Amino acid sequence: MLGLIGILLGLTSPSLRGFFQSRKTADTTAQMLALTQLAGTRAVAQGMVYRLNIDLQSNTYWLTMQQSGMFVDLNCEFGRRFQLPEGTTVRVQAPSAGSPMSCIDFYPSGRTDEATIELRGRQGDVFQLVCESATEAFHVISPAEAQ
Repeated sequence: MLGLIGILLGLTSPSLRGFFQSRKTADTTAQMLALTQLAGTRAVAQGMVYRLNIDLQSNTYWLTMQQSGMFVDLNCEFGRRFQLPEGTTVRVQAPSAGSPMSCIDFYPSGRTDEATIELRGRQGDVFQLVCESATEAFHVISPAEAQ
């Protein structure tokens, strides 16, 4: 009986690995969405420009805020650098120009930079965070919705 269970687990482990890898991309997308919502809310509440930074070289992302003309790190959990899951890539583009971006700004007026953040997981799953207009909030387009 234990041998049969071991064989079944051995056969299903590759598909479970793929499931968990896909889950990591979805979780990262949700986390990035939460950071965009936080940045937008804090920008309005504090009257300061917030920025979501994305470093394609190190596959990290984090929030900063503008003080005295410079963007500085937040001194809280939300300002730490978040690491993309291994094998996940990110691409950020302005929808109108299609040019690559490395940051997205959130303004005290409630406006934000228009952008599409594409997260591609190791299994080929693609999630997009999209802000189509400067007055809209970011929303997620999942792989199922993109089809």
